[in-house]
Amino acid sequence: MEMEKEHRSSHPRLVLVPLPFQGHINPMLQLGSILHSKGFSITVLHTAFNSPIPSNYPEFVFVSIPDNLSEQLISADDLLPFISLLNLNCGVLFQECLAKMVQKQEVENEPSIACIIYDECMYFCDAVAKYVKLPSIVLRTTSASTYLSRNAILQLKAEGVLTSQVSTSQDLVPGLHPLRLKDLPVSKIGTPEIFLQFITNIYKTRTSSAIIWNTNDVLEQPSLREIQKQCQVGIFPVGPLHEVAPASSSSLIKEDNSCITWLEKQKQNTVLYVSLGSLASVDKKELGEMAWGLANSKQPFLWVIRPGSVDDQEWKKLLTEGFVEAVGENGCIVKWAPQKEVLAHGAVGGFWTHCGWNSTLESISEGVPMICKPCFGDQRVNARHASQVWRIGIQLENMCERGEVERAIKRLMVDKEGKEMRQRAKNLKERIQLDIREGGSSYNSLNELIELIMSF
Repeated sequence: MEMEKEHRSSHPRLVLVPLPFQGHINPMLQLGSILHSKGFSITVLHTAFNSPIPSNYPEFVFVSIPDNLSEQLISADDLLPFISLLNLNCGVLFQECLAKMVQKQEVENEPSIACIIYDECMYFCDAVAKYVKLPSIVLRTTSASTYLSRNAILQLKAEGVLTSQVSTSQDLVPGLHPLRLKDLPVSKIGTPEIFLQFITNIYKTRTSSAIIWNTNDVLEQPSLREIQKQCQVGIFPVGPLHEVAPASSSSLIKEDNSCITWLEKQKQNTVLYVSLGSLASVDKKELGEMAWGLANSKQPFLWVIRPGSVDDQEWKKLLTEGFVEAVGENGCIVKWAPQKEVLAHGAVGGFWTHCGWNSTLESISEGVPMICKPCFGDQRVNARHASQVWRIGIQLENMCERGEVERAIKRLMVDKEGKEMRQRAKNLKERIQLDIREGGSSYNSLNELIELIMSF
């Protein structure tokens, strides 16, 4: 156990427990920054695996806890066994750490801990909070629609409807228009039983006092209203958290800022930004089809190819087959990019995304329409909403084929259809900006959340 920074304050302290993956660490630390700006002291309890970078948040206290997980499991594609073992392994150590913190505040007159805020996937925290007699609050880092769609999976399973054909069925999910059965966030890896148990674990109503959601009424009011009817505790949609939080970086991968210099040389709204997130991978065939679809479109592009996301040999083969020569100055390829800065740049006119919830929110918040190529989990739900509800995205539903890729890029970046999407995305951005300002629903939810925490 390692205390990485000492810090004293007279304000109440909040203990944050993120799931150790980029898409979960980001919103948790953004929430921490927001609450710190409101006067709270922040302690982050985190695993040794994928540890946040303390120097990015010098005002926080970071406490590292051993997770006792093998490197073999950590590198596995299936996250469900990882999350399950994480919850089994960390409970005792986190409990001991929190008990010492509570004892220290009593003996040394340290700031009192107001509550624990934990990622929904770190569900062991509920029992730990109960043991040390502290209130707890859940942070959900996915969309409200994803919550309803996962609940629908449990219901369909109980009714015997959840079969192996779900992943290809065009039938609509009852009560969740426009989601089709194929859009449900069903795990393609591991047994259905493990996945169903995972849903039960993260959504089980325990003793937590409230639920924080990284979304808002502008995007998901009907879903949020339905959830509040089902929930026994208050829900606080305070998103998009990255828009409310003070600017900072929580990236676990070194960002290549040289791409911003390249963007400066491009014309307004001409560049397609391509990034499939921090976890998704691209198979050999798709890599070539994506590459040549981009090249043949003749549209400027900024492509993030994360280390480990593609087959190195296949990538080297592609480079020797004339791809770089065909693209010339029309393309820029980096290992990782400062995504929020890229999406805010005036040269960027579209985003080819996996539709992870963070990326979806960041794109919407900058008024950038999308080409949606979901890979797994909640990404299918987000892609369906982007293309059918908000109507700011084109969804690629089949395996990537260079002709289809080229056509999709031209639809988004050149055709009238894309210009109309860009205008709708701009309008949505403006509505979100109003929502996070004084009088907006996100602004009000944040104030109500702070009042609740202060009442503990």
